[in-house]
Amino acid sequence: MAGSTTEHAPDYTAILGISDEAARLRALDAYLSTRSYLQGFALSQVDVDAFRQLSGPPADPQLFHVARWFRHVTAILGSPPAARPPCGLQATGGGRRAQPTWSPPAGSEPCQLRLYNSLTRRKDVFVPQDGRRVTWYCCGPTVYDASHMGHARSYISFDILRRVLRDYFKFDVFYCMNITDIDDKIIKRARQNFLLERYRETQPQAAQLLEDVRAALQPFSAKLQETVDPDKKQMLERLQHAVAQAAEPLEGALRAGQAGQELDGRVQALLEEAKDVLSDWLDSMHGSEVTDNSIFSELPKFWEAEFHKDMEALNVLPPDVLTRVSEYVPEIVDFVQKIVDNGYGYASNGSVYFDTVKFANTEGHSYGKLVPEAVGDQKALHEGEGDLSVSAERLSEKRSPNDFALWKASKPGEPSWPCPWGKVSVAGGGGERIPARPTPHGVITFPLWPVGWDWSTSEPCIPTISDLSCWGCPPSNVACDDGPGGASQVARGVGAGARQRHGLGLHGVRRSLRSFRVWDSTPCSRGARFLGVAATEARRGAPSLSVGPQGRPGWHIECSAMAGTLLGASMDIHGGGFDLRFPHHDNELAQSEAYFENDCWVRYFLHTGHLTIAGCKMSKSLKNFITIKDALKKHSARQLRLAFLMHSWKDTLDYSANTMESALQYERLLNEFFLNVKDLLRAPVEVAAQFEKWEDEETELNKSFYKKKAAVHQALCDNIDTRTVLEEMRALVGQCNLYMAARKAARRRPHRVLLESIAHYLTHMLKIFGAIEEESSLGFPIGGAGTSLNLESTVMPYLQVLSEFREGVRRIAREHRVPEVLQLSDALRDNVLPELGVRLEDHEGLPTVVKLVDRDALLREREDKKRVSEAAGAGLAVCWRDDHGRVCTAHGGVSVSSLTKPQCL
Repeated sequence: MAGSTTEHAPDYTAILGISDEAARLRALDAYLSTRSYLQGFALSQVDVDAFRQLSGPPADPQLFHVARWFRHVTAILGSPPAARPPCGLQATGGGRRAQPTWSPPAGSEPCQLRLYNSLTRRKDVFVPQDGRRVTWYCCGPTVYDASHMGHARSYISFDILRRVLRDYFKFDVFYCMNITDIDDKIIKRARQNFLLERYRETQPQAAQLLEDVRAALQPFSAKLQETVDPDKKQMLERLQHAVAQAAEPLEGALRAGQAGQELDGRVQALLEEAKDVLSDWLDSMHGSEVTDNSIFSELPKFWEAEFHKDMEALNVLPPDVLTRVSEYVPEIVDFVQKIVDNGYGYASNGSVYFDTVKFANTEGHSYGKLVPEAVGDQKALHEGEGDLSVSAERLSEKRSPNDFALWKASKPGEPSWPCPWGKVSVAGGGGERIPARPTPHGVITFPLWPVGWDWSTSEPCIPTISDLSCWGCPPSNVACDDGPGGASQVARGVGAGARQRHGLGLHGVRRSLRSFRVWDSTPCSRGARFLGVAATEARRGAPSLSVGPQGRPGWHIECSAMAGTLLGASMDIHGGGFDLRFPHHDNELAQSEAYFENDCWVRYFLHTGHLTIAGCKMSKSLKNFITIKDALKKHSARQLRLAFLMHSWKDTLDYSANTMESALQYERLLNEFFLNVKDLLRAPVEVAAQFEKWEDEETELNKSFYKKKAAVHQALCDNIDTRTVLEEMRALVGQCNLYMAARKAARRRPHRVLLESIAHYLTHMLKIFGAIEEESSLGFPIGGAGTSLNLESTVMPYLQVLSEFREGVRRIAREHRVPEVLQLSDALRDNVLPELGVRLEDHEGLPTVVKLVDRDALLREREDKKRVSEAAGAGLAVCWRDDHGRVCTAHGGVSVSSLTKPQCL
C-alpha cells in the first residue's frame, strides 16, 4: 500500500462484499500479506470503509496482517465507533479528510416533441427514421391563377413548422415541394386564354361580336340552369347580368349608327365583360385545335413566378428542392409501369388506372388510410380526376368506380407525351382519326387507309416495302395493309444499315414523292415496346400519322413519382392542406405503397386547417376571394404571420377584421416593449454599473422568466402549439411592463441586464417563427428591408440630442412661464416628428423616451388621439388601449395627453 491505494480498490470492494465476518477477515489478511502498509501508507476511502466494518482488532492471532493494519489505521483515525456511518470521514487529529459520497439529482423526464398525425388522428411522438435528419415533402400549388390566402394558410403554417423543427429542435430538415404545371385546370385555362387572345386579334366588328356573345350565352344559360350550388349559381347570374348590361349600350350604338372611338370603346367594354363567356364558348368549338405544347407551358410558368414572388413577400423560406411535373414525365412513366408490373394497375383504352380493389384485398395494404369513411365518395373522386377527365366514356374504362387514373390518354387539344399505353392512329385529310391495330411484339398495322402521300399528284398512296427502305427510316416492325382483305406487307430487318446508307438518323426524313417519317419501335427498360409515329409534312388535305402513343400524367401520380425519386421508399413528413386528404393523399399513399410494396411511405402526415373569410368559405362567387397581393396591401407579412401564429396550424383559421386586429394589437404590445428596452439600453452607464444588485422584484421577474421559457418549450413539444407560446410571451411582456412601471413610479431605472436578456429571448423566438424578417439584434427591424440596423444606429444619436435639447428648452420655458415655447415643443412632438416615424414620450420627472416607429402607425395613433380628444371634450365615454395593450375607459374631461394608444370609441 505504498503511495496511493486507489489502484487496489477493486480487491477491497470484493472483500467488503463478503457477508460472513470471519471469512471477510481471512480474505482481508490474505490480501494485506501481499501489500506493504507500513511505510508511506496513505488511507483511501476503501480503507476507511473496511476499517469501520470492524468493531475492534481481530481475536484470532493467525490474522497477523489484519491486526497490524488495524493498529496503523487506529493511530490515524482513532477507534471505530460502533454506529459510525460507512462514509463521510470525520478525521480526528492529523488525518486526511475523505471526499463524501456524491448523489446525482433525480432530475425530470424531458418532454418529447409530439405532432398531430393524420394517419392516426392523434399526437404521436416524433421520431425521424435517420437520426436528426428529417425528409419532408409538401404538396405545392397548381399554378393557373394568382395565389390566394388559402395558399398562404398552408405555406405560412408549414414554414413555421419547418423553422421550429430546424431552428428550435435542431433537426436537419430536407424540404421538398412540387409545382403542378400539368393539370386539367391549367389545360382548360391555357386553351381558353389562347383562343380568346386569337379572337381578340381578329378585331371583331361590333355586329359580329354581338352575334358571337349571343351564341356564347346559349350554352352558358343552359349551364346556369343546371347549376345546383347556390353560391356558384349566384356568381353565374351576376356574370350573365354584367354581360347583358355591357351588350345593351353597344346594341344601342349600332341602332343609332354610331362609329369611331365611341363605338370601339363599347366593343372593348363588352369584350372585357364577356371574356369568360366567350372563352368557354370558343373552347367548346375550337379547343381540340390547340395542339402546341408550349401553349400549355406558358401559363403555369407565369403563375409559378408570381407564386414565388408572393412567398418571398410573406417571408416563406424557399424549398431545398423544387420539382415540376413537366420535368418528371419520364420518371412518372416508369413509376406507372412499375405499378402495372406489380399487378396494381391496368391499361384501358390508352389510359392506365389504379386497381383499388386488388390493392385493398392484398395482404399488407389498405386503401383509404387517411379518410376511410370517404372511400366511395364519387363526387370527391370526380373532382380529383379533373373536369376534362370525367365523362361517360372515361368512367366506362374503369373496372371499379373507385379506381383512379395514373395516366390519361390525351385527347385532341391536350398536351401529350410518349408512353407505352396510348393509341396510334392515322389522321385523314378531313381531320378524322383512324385507329391503328396493335399486334403482338410491337407490330402495328394501319388497316383500310393509305399512309403515304404523293406530293406530285396530291393523292394518297400505300408505301411499299421498297419505299420504306428507300426512305431510310422504316420501323423494324410495321405492317401496312393493302386494303380490305389484303395481305399485310411487313417490313422487317431494315435497320440502322439502311438508314446510314442514305445518311439518315433514326428520326431522319427524306423528301421524295411519297415522303413521311416514322419513328422506330423502341425496346423499353421495363420490357415493353411501343411505336412512336410522327406526322407527315402536313399539307391541307393530306392524311398523316399522329404522334403516338401519347398521354399525360394523372394528378395523384405526380407527387408519388417525384417524392419517391428524391426521398425514396419512406419519408418522415408529408404535408398538405386539409382538403387534400381524400382523394389526393389517400391515392398517393396507395399508389406509392403499391410501387414500393410497403405500408410506410409516409410516417407522419400533417394537414393544415381550412381558411375562412369572416366565417365563410373563400369563393369568387361570394366576392370574398382575397389574393396574397391584396392581403399584403392591407397588412404586413409580419402581421399576417402573427395572425397565423395565434391559431393552431391544424385548425380552421378565420381571416377577418377581428383576427387581424388581434394580430395588430399583439405586434404593438411587443414593439412597445422592445422600444422601451432599447431606450433603457441607450442610456449611458459604466460597464460595472450595469450589474446592479438584484432586489426581490428582479428575483421574482427572473423566476417568472424561466417558468415562461419552460412553458414555451412544453407548448412547442405539444404539436408546436404556437398559440400557447404567444400567450406565454404576452404574459411575460406584461410582467416586464409592470416591473418597469413600478420602477418608473419609484423614480428608479429598471435592471437593464435582466430586461435585455428577456428581450433577446423574445427576439430569438420571433426569428424562429419567421416574424422577424431580417437580421435584428433586438426587437422588430425598423425601416425598409436591409436598412433597419443602419437606420436605427445612424439616426438615434441625433434624435437623442434633439430630445435632450428640447427637454432643456421646455425646462427653461416652464421656469420663465413662456407657454408659446411649450406649445412649439408639443407641436414638434405631436405633429412634426410623427411624420418622420419618430415618437417622443414625455414622463414627469424622467427623461423623454425616443422611439422609432412605423410612420403610418404613428399617423393612425395621432388621428385616434384626436378623435378621443374630441369625444372626451364632448363628455362622451371613450375606450382605448394603453402602451401595455390594456383596455382603458374614461368619461368626459379625461386628460388627452395620457391617451397614447386610443383604439376604439
